[in-house]
Amino acid sequence: MLLTIDIGNTQTVIGVWRGDELQHMWRVATNRTTTSDELRVKLVPLLELAGIEFSQIEKACVASVVPQLFYAWRVAIRDAAGIEAIPCTPETAGELFKSNYPNKHEIGADRVADAVAAVALYGAPAVVVDFGTATNIEVIDADGCFVGGIIAPGMQTSAQAMFANATKLAATELVAPPAPIGISTETAIQSGIVLGEADRADGLVRRIFAQLGYEATVIATGGLAPLIAKHSSTIQHVNPELTIEGLRLIAERN
Repeated sequence: MLLTIDIGNTQTVIGVWRGDELQHMWRVATNRTTTSDELRVKLVPLLELAGIEFSQIEKACVASVVPQLFYAWRVAIRDAAGIEAIPCTPETAGELFKSNYPNKHEIGADRVADAVAAVALYGAPAVVVDFGTATNIEVIDADGCFVGGIIAPGMQTSAQAMFANATKLAATELVAPPAPIGISTETAIQSGIVLGEADRADGLVRRIFAQLGYEATVIATGGLAPLIAKHSSTIQHVNPELTIEGLRLIAERN
């Protein structure tokens, strides 16, 4: 069995695969100070509830945007399963990740995994919109080459900044309002944040199409993707497992 771990700034997504089938997936909070021992203690109950023992884990692949947690997870996996986790990088992705990016080492591991999975599952050209702590957009051209992308504050990040700095605006549940024109402070905030995020993504995607000179398949991923994609006019597919699917493909290559 394969263990894939996508360590984000806010959430960590853990997947267990049997072949190319995702057997189990969990989302847990990311804590930057967690030690390898604490990670192992956290992971054991999840696997036990799924009827899985560490001895069944034959391979692991880890993507992280939090460097200290990447090393902590690698130690936890080594101590628990006796295997070395494969890091997600342009080098380990090899021919699965074609790119003419000037400095490949700048590309985040999650962006590499997203691009690998997008091409494998949906073909090229493709645009991935990853709605997380940051909203990342990855662009793969018609030749299947990662050409770059866009990084912007995520919806929740923007909302938290507004609530923290605008003293008269109370924190509001982030759901879509019944109509764009809010008839209360709450629905006005929801319109601006949720519908605003969908329209921002659509506007950036259209700019990408204009620069490429052609349209591409647009895939949304990340924890907020199902909420925002419903209000988008450019997103064609929603795949919350896209990043760990990319990790599976990279693990198979290695």
